[in-house]
Amino acid sequence: MTKLNFTFPKKEKLKSKKLIEQLFTEGKTVTNFPIKLIYLPCTLENTPLKVGVTVAKRNFKSAVDRNRIKRLLREAYRHNKHIVYNNIEGDYALLFLYLGKQMPEYDGIEKSTIAVLTKLQKKLSDEKSS
Repeated sequence: MTKLNFTFPKKEKLKSKKLIEQLFTEGKTVTNFPIKLIYLPCTLENTPLKVGVTVAKRNFKSAVDRNRIKRLLREAYRHNKHIVYNNIEGDYALLFLYLGKQMPEYDGIEKSTIAVLTKLQKKLSDEKSS
């Protein structure tokens, strides 16, 4: 078990195109509008989680808006990753999708992120017990 700090280092970032495609095809989802979390168990070296964020170009035409939402999502995850980070068994790839059509406030993003991470942790612990 590793010591948790409120950072989002490079080794925790989901960058593999292959893994991202696999998430979209085989991943399971947890949703709390406006955030959808796709997760997939996988083998990772030196970190229990790999996390990525994405915003649909269809909903936000401006790259500036998409990038701001992605920054908000990463920040909300970074502050609340303790909910799942040391409480799961195994390695997982996670992908946060922003589904809303309006520009969000940080408070709303953070509440949804907490709810999604809590649902994920509960779902994973239920899967392990059954």
